[in-house]
Amino acid sequence: MRFFLLIVSAAVLLSCRSEHKDPNDGLALDNGTTSSYRIETVVPELNNPWGMTWLPDGAMLITEKSGELIHFKDGKKTQIKDTPDIYVRGQGGFLDVVLHPNYKTNGWIYFTHASSEGGGEGGNTKLIRAKLDGDRLTNIESLYKATPNTTKGQHFGSRIAFDKDGYLYFSVGDRGNRDVNPQDIGRDGGKIYRLHDDGRIPADNPFVGVSGAKEAVFSYGHRNPQGMDLHPITGEIWTHEHGPKGGDEVNIIKKGANYGWPVISYGVNYSGTSFTDLTEKEGMEQPVHYWVPSIAPCGMAFVTGDKFPAWKNQLLVGSLKFNYVELLKLDGNKVIGREKIADGIGRVRNVRVGPNGYIYIALEGQGIVRLLPN
Repeated sequence: MRFFLLIVSAAVLLSCRSEHKDPNDGLALDNGTTSSYRIETVVPELNNPWGMTWLPDGAMLITEKSGELIHFKDGKKTQIKDTPDIYVRGQGGFLDVVLHPNYKTNGWIYFTHASSEGGGEGGNTKLIRAKLDGDRLTNIESLYKATPNTTKGQHFGSRIAFDKDGYLYFSVGDRGNRDVNPQDIGRDGGKIYRLHDDGRIPADNPFVGVSGAKEAVFSYGHRNPQGMDLHPITGEIWTHEHGPKGGDEVNIIKKGANYGWPVISYGVNYSGTSFTDLTEKEGMEQPVHYWVPSIAPCGMAFVTGDKFPAWKNQLLVGSLKFNYVELLKLDGNKVIGREKIADGIGRVRNVRVGPNGYIYIALEGQGIVRLLPN
């Protein structure tokens, strides 16, 4: 009876929350109707491929969360040497990888990873850049290291994206310190950061000159953003982040904006109990879209190129929990439909669109596959 009452209580709570403006209202999840495709394996036998990008010669660089950096070309995997020291714990490890927009000119590659650098036991998220010389990383530069270190194993983030003006954005999750980090601009964690490509803080960042603030912070009030991409038309940075039980979100990042975590949320504690009665509050951003129940989103990409014309400029989001990729159909900044892609494929850790226009999906315990149009 007690278990039944807990279920009913959680259901009533979520029902009450849905009385607010609901981006999910009426958006049934279609089972794939707008494009025909086949799936082929590209990189087999990977454990937890977290980040992936492409070099100009078509080779892939892949981060394994356990700490390896893999170069893959023509069916051959090469482990890159002289990589940074990776702190591997829980959700932390070797995380994202992207190329500088002018990589062909300057050769810079950007990484986020969990690091034990600095004082205190444990680790936190770090942003670096480096160059690739044959099978070695060289010229490693530290650009930002979140503090303090902690032995908690959750919510490191982290994704990286460049905007059209060359600014670099990256995310750090709240590191399991929900009630302190996200709403405090003087602390790392639960933030989206913006830097110049060499790690300098832009003079027009929103909290430059604010006493005690982390001046690299661009937006705050985030939980654990593990998806980030540049909108191909508007040039805005879009992210998604894990909610607790319910309340995963898609957000458009605005300068100095507060995204509300944990003051407002469409989710509840994993136990089903409530930690806030609010889903909206003045001065806090509403998500473009949210999921109840959670899909555990990881990896995000706008569809570009002409390989999938029915999906062009629409948004792909991977689901760790339900083993598929979700296509969010957009009308401007509004989600008007949802479609299930590659259903049952496995735990999706990342989804990207390659320079050839094909869609690549990184799968835990499997490897990387790609979608090819029929």
